Amino acid sequence: MATVAALALTACGGGTDNSSSDTDGSSSADADTQSAAFPVTVAHKYGSTTIEKEPKRIVTLGLSDQDAVLALGVKPVGAVDWFKEKPYGKWPWTKEPWGSDTPEIVGERDEYNMEKIAELRPDLVIAQYSGMKKEQYDTLSQFTKVVAQPKEYPDYGAPWEAMTRQIGKALGKDAQAEKLISDIGDRFKAVRDEHPEFAGLTLAVADSFEAGKYSAFTRTDPKAIFFKELGFKLKPEIDKLAKPGWNVAELSAEKLDILDVDRLVWVTSSTDANDRIKAEPLYRKLQVTQDERDLFVPYQDPDIGAAFSFNTVLSIPYAIEEITPLITAVE
Repeated sequence: MATVAALALTACGGGTDNSSSDTDGSSSADADTQSAAFPVTVAHKYGSTTIEKEPKRIVTLGLSDQDAVLALGVKPVGAVDWFKEKPYGKWPWTKEPWGSDTPEIVGERDEYNMEKIAELRPDLVIAQYSGMKKEQYDTLSQFTKVVAQPKEYPDYGAPWEAMTRQIGKALGKDAQAEKLISDIGDRFKAVRDEHPEFAGLTLAVADSFEAGKYSAFTRTDPKAIFFKELGFKLKPEIDKLAKPGWNVAELSAEKLDILDVDRLVWVTSSTDANDRIKAEPLYRKLQVTQDERDLFVPYQDPDIGAAFSFNTVLSIPYAIEEITPLITAVE
């Protein structure tokens, strides 16, 4: 805490020079438009945060927050990692927005390195798709503005529209955020209009990381939200099996019958995992399996599963383009 406090003084003292240098090359009209948007006050899980002027140095602590920030034309200076994979920059939908300017890694999932964050001298920290704790929020608030996760939803449970609006408001880009949301809504509607049959089908999304253990995703998970917006019905029984606050229901092989739906999407990390699931005797007994209405989608290479797992304004167009022909091929 003492080190972070010391760095906080440096951050506060050096903020003005850095901000002015970042605006070089911007038109005065753009600057005036952005300035007119501030101050803004953003409500969140731990209260509300007032941002007096346009933030220039952004750190994102949500697992997918960087996508919306990038879509709004800003490159975060810091971001979190997932499993030391640097997933913030390797996906096809983020390569062009990032270019060669990748962020500093300031933590892994919900474990934040406060000293690293302070060293970046951010004037705004965003944590939307996150599990940020109150003590983390309090520490960060000692030296920067913080917009924590939306208060209306459980951690990791806010839909992409809500998170995009929060981020757009914090950046003074409400209108741009609403345009992004509207455009994505139009893409989902186009699929629903082209495939009205989806509305009559129940769909579940699942995964399995080890033998005998399976996961089915609830209606608050981005993957399930994505397929619901494509037009499919979700299975409420999955939500009832999940622990309170969880976005996944853990299943044993004996409970795989919950996945006997019209369309079953497995998002997995390897062909070995696919083969293992398919070899499970109790899985082979399901009607969805026998009718070959199950679909195995890779998380990456190609990055289809990652795209609808992120389910952001940047990843959704790629996800729609890649998954629609695959799922319509299942009869």
